[in-house]
Amino acid sequence: MQQALDYDPEPASCAVESGAVSVVPLRDPQQMLERTLADRPARRDLWIFGYASLIWRPEFEAAEQRLARVHGQHRAFRMRSRINRGTPERPGLVCALVPGGSCAGMVYRLEPSRADAELRRLWDREMFSGVYDPKWLQCQTAHGQVTALAFTLSKRSPNYIGELDDDTLIGILRHARGRFGSTLDYLVETAACLRRCGIRDLAIERQVALAQRAGLTA
Repeated sequence: MQQALDYDPEPASCAVESGAVSVVPLRDPQQMLERTLADRPARRDLWIFGYASLIWRPEFEAAEQRLARVHGQHRAFRMRSRINRGTPERPGLVCALVPGGSCAGMVYRLEPSRADAELRRLWDREMFSGVYDPKWLQCQTAHGQVTALAFTLSKRSPNYIGELDDDTLIGILRHARGRFGSTLDYLVETAACLRRCGIRDLAIERQVALAQRAGLTA
């Protein structure tokens, strides 16, 4: 299974050596995994909450998936990407789950016999730098509430950028490109996937419309 890092969980800083980017974890990912598993609700299925690229490229096998909404967190196109959707010299952007509001997304139930292996693959993808704050969130679905693991980002994180004016955003969309493609491609794919799922995200739609008006996409 390919472990592509489409939304770029990166460290606060990246060192460039001989054309390669070296990554130093902010926190120990293995210790964070152990703490997260220790906090897992007992005797329950393992669910994962996806809000952006985990919807359009989950890279794990799910026994079941449902549309879901979490409260107290929202999807925001405000996380720096210095490797996968940008570079240290010209950072890009990806989505993160940050405090405030609510977020519609998808929950995935992992097959119990494969849950441990799938979670560890997912952890390698999401948490190799330790930048996210993994949390067990209550997710509302049409078939009842489930508790799912989500990868959230603190607004105090050095990778959280806060508000951007439109001209700055257009500059990023026009120029930022990393090893897995451009920031623009990421935004367009996320918007298209949300629409296919029947999820309306007015902020994402406004950003896509802004790119369209700037002639960056059809």
